[in-house]
Amino acid sequence: MYRTKVGVDLAKNIIQVCTLHGKKVTSNVEMSTDEFSLWLAQSKPVTVAFEACSTSNYWYQQAIKSGHDARLISAKLVKAVRQNQKTDKNDALAIVQTLFLPEVSFINGKSIEQQQLQSIQRLRELAIKSQNASQKQIVSLLLELNIRLPNTQGGVLRGLEGVLEDGANNLSDTFRATLSVAKVQLENMISAIGEYDKYLEQSIQSLPDCKKLLKLEGVGPVNAVNLYIALGANQSQPFKSGKNASACIGLTPIQHSSGGKEVMGTIGKYCKNGSLRSQLITGAMSVVIKVIKYGAKTKKELWLQGLMQRRGNRCAAVALANKTVRTAYSMLQNNTEYYAA
Repeated sequence: MYRTKVGVDLAKNIIQVCTLHGKKVTSNVEMSTDEFSLWLAQSKPVTVAFEACSTSNYWYQQAIKSGHDARLISAKLVKAVRQNQKTDKNDALAIVQTLFLPEVSFINGKSIEQQQLQSIQRLRELAIKSQNASQKQIVSLLLELNIRLPNTQGGVLRGLEGVLEDGANNLSDTFRATLSVAKVQLENMISAIGEYDKYLEQSIQSLPDCKKLLKLEGVGPVNAVNLYIALGANQSQPFKSGKNASACIGLTPIQHSSGGKEVMGTIGKYCKNGSLRSQLITGAMSVVIKVIKYGAKTKKELWLQGLMQRRGNRCAAVALANKTVRTAYSMLQNNTEYYAA
C-alpha cells in the first residue's frame, strides 16, 4: 500500500473523498463524478478504497487504469468501523480507516468482461423468474374457471391454444383477447430466455478462461459463467486459496470452535452466494445421477462413488461442488487446463 490512502464514499451524482497522509486527515471533500474522474487521472499513485456498491466496480477499474492501488471494502465492515452518525464525510473516513485493520478481506473487483457476463446472466435470471410467475398465474386463474392446464412450459402454451379455440367454454371475447395477450407475452419470455442462452454461449467462446471451465464435471454454460465471475483472476484477487474461495461460496462446513474445541457443522442454510451454490450443487447432482446410472469410469468418479456409499448422494454432491470450485480456482490462477483422470 502507498503511504497516502484515500477513502471514497460513492453516490449517484456526488462522491465524498477523504485523504489521509500517514495517519492524518488532510482533506475530506465532496466532488462531482467529473471532478473525481479528473482527480484520479491527475493524482500521484495512492491506495484508494471504495465501499462496494452498484458503481464501485466502474470506479475501481478507472482507479487501476490511472495507476492507483484500488481496493473494494464491504459495506458491513464500513458500518462496523464508522464511529459517529451516518454522513458522507463519516462514511468516507470509515472507509479509509478500514485500510489500517489487520487481515482485512477485500472484495474481489470485477473486470469489464465479468461485469458484462454478470449483466447477461441476471437478465436471463429475471426472464426465467418472469416466465415462471406468468405461467403459474395463468394456470391458477384458469383453474378458478375449472379449466385445468398442465403446469409445464409446453403444456400451458398448448392448453391456452385449446382454450382460445374452444367455442363452447362460455368465455367472453374480451377475456379471450386477454388470454391471447398473456399467451404472446409468455412466448416472448420463453424466446428471450433462448436468446440470453445463445448470447451467454457466444460470450464463453470469446473468453478462453471461461471456456476451459466447461471441461469440469457438472459445469455447463451457466456454471462456467458463474465461476468465471466469482473467481476470475485480476489485480486484487482476495482468495488466498481454493479453500477460501469455496468457503466464500458456502460449500464448506460452518465452524463454531471455542476453548480449543473444534466443532464443524453443516454448510449452512443461508449464504451470500446462495444462487451460485445452488447451481453448482445441482450440476454436481447431475454427475451423481450419471454415476448411479452408468457406474464410475474415472478416478474422480470412483472417489465420488465411494463417498456416495459412505455419506449419501446429497453430501457427495456438495463435496463434488466444493472440489469443482477449488479446481476452477487453481485453473484460473495458474492458467492451466483440466483433464479428467
